[in-house]
Amino acid sequence: MEYEYYQLRLGRDRTAHKALAARLYQASEVVAVFAPLLGFASNEALVLAKAGAALDLDAHTVDRMTPTLRPTADVRPEDKGIYVHNWFTIDGDAVDEFVRLSGEAWPAFEGRFDTKIYGLFLAAETDADRADGARRLLLMTNYRDLGEWQVSRDPTSEAMQVFLRRRELTRVSLARSCLVMPRD
Repeated sequence: MEYEYYQLRLGRDRTAHKALAARLYQASEVVAVFAPLLGFASNEALVLAKAGAALDLDAHTVDRMTPTLRPTADVRPEDKGIYVHNWFTIDGDAVDEFVRLSGEAWPAFEGRFDTKIYGLFLAAETDADRADGARRLLLMTNYRDLGEWQVSRDPTSEAMQVFLRRRELTRVSLARSCLVMPRD
């Protein structure tokens, strides 16, 4: 299954996120609508949808993505806690190793912290990626709250030791947090 990840800019209306979610959740192809918490502009929204959905969105960015290790089934992110969307730009020839190290670390990470990896997605290669010899991946992780995210940065944990090896393959990492908009 392939997905599309839309980044949208909404108007100033304080109910814009809720209205967008109410409209988009009517389409079965929409997996989740996310509202910004930290690192995103307050008028941004993020939408994860099954590829090919006719959503009629005026997105400033759309990425086509393929899941790597997760999600393995057609599941929606849980409507609890926060989600950190972490974009990684890595060396183009390091995708398999990056994914392997991620999967190696996740059991210890999820076992020690109140967290759940929703998905690790490989973005479709762009002309810019090819020119730079790079690939991009999006990691979506659910945490109980921002405090749990902070605690999970513990460099002594078994998972963090593996993540440090993964960091050697990483050119840039950009982590931002958001909330899943509930389905009313």
